[in-house]
Amino acid sequence: MFMLQEVFYWIFNMSITATITGVIIMLVRLIKKIPRRVTVFLWIIPFLRMTFPFGPNSPYGLMALLSKLTTKTIIVYQPTDDIAFSMTNSVMAADTYFPITYKVNILEDIFRLASVVWIIVSLAILLMLAVTYFTTIYEIKDSTHIKDNIYLSEKIVSPAVYGIVKPKIILPASYKNSDIELIVLHEKTHIRSLDNLWRIIAFVIVAVHWFNPLSWLFLKGFLADLELSCDERVLTKIGYDRAKDYAASLLESKQGATVFASAFGGAKIRTRIENILSFKKLTWLSLTVFIALIGAIFYALLTNAG
Repeated sequence: MFMLQEVFYWIFNMSITATITGVIIMLVRLIKKIPRRVTVFLWIIPFLRMTFPFGPNSPYGLMALLSKLTTKTIIVYQPTDDIAFSMTNSVMAADTYFPITYKVNILEDIFRLASVVWIIVSLAILLMLAVTYFTTIYEIKDSTHIKDNIYLSEKIVSPAVYGIVKPKIILPASYKNSDIELIVLHEKTHIRSLDNLWRIIAFVIVAVHWFNPLSWLFLKGFLADLELSCDERVLTKIGYDRAKDYAASLLESKQGATVFASAFGGAKIRTRIENILSFKKLTWLSLTVFIALIGAIFYALLTNAG
C-alpha cells in the first residue's frame, strides 16, 4: 500500500508537469503556418512527461523558470558536476522523498485513499480498452480478402487500418466497385508510420492519468494531428494537383468511431478538408526552421530545473 501511495504521488506530480507542457503544445498548434506533420511530434513531450518521472537538468528550460516561483527539483542521479537527472516535484507535500514522509498526517491519508481509487479506475479503463481492442479484431475476422492486406467488411462504415503486427486495411463492403487508390494510400501511410501503435500507447498513458481532464484533451489533439499529419504526408506523394481529388474522396467517406484503428474518415472532416486545400510543400529552409523549432521546444519543455 505504501509503495502504491508513493507511485501515485509521483504520477500526480508528473501529470502536473505534463499539463503545463501540453497546454503550451496546444497553443503552438494554433499557429496555422506550422504543418501538422510537425506539431504531431510535439505531442511526444507531454506524453513523455506523463511516462517518465525524471529528466536531465538545465538552467535554461521552462522548469528552471518555474522553479523560481514554484516546484522543487529532486536530484536522483548526478554522474558529474555538470550533468544531473532529477524529478520535478510540483505538489511539495513531503519533507523527504525516498521514502516519502509527508509534512502533515492528513496528506498521507489523502494520498493513501487517492492511490487506491487511482489504481482501481486505471485498471478498469485498461481492461475496457483491452476488451474493446480484441472485440474489434474479432469482429473483422470474417472480412473478405481483396488483395495484399486489403479486405472488405459489412461491419464497418469507414475505411481503417486494424491491428499492429500484421495490420489489415478494412474497407466497407460498399467500396467494392469504388476507386480506392487514394484511400489505400492513406491507410498505407498510417501503417508505415506505425500510427496504430502510437494510438495504443497514447490511450494507455492517458488511462494511467485518467484523473487529469486535460490529459484526455491532449489525447484528442494528438489523434486529430495524427490524421492531419497523415493527410499531409499523402499529399507530399501525390502532389498538390491531386489535392482536390483527395479531398473529394474524403468527403465521400463516412465517419466511423474507432479507438485503436486509424480511420480514413477520422478527425473532423471540415478541418481536414481545410488543411488539405491549404497544403504547401516544405522548402529546405522551412524544414530547417521547423526542425530547429522542434529541437528548441523539446529542450525547453523536457529539461528540469538545474
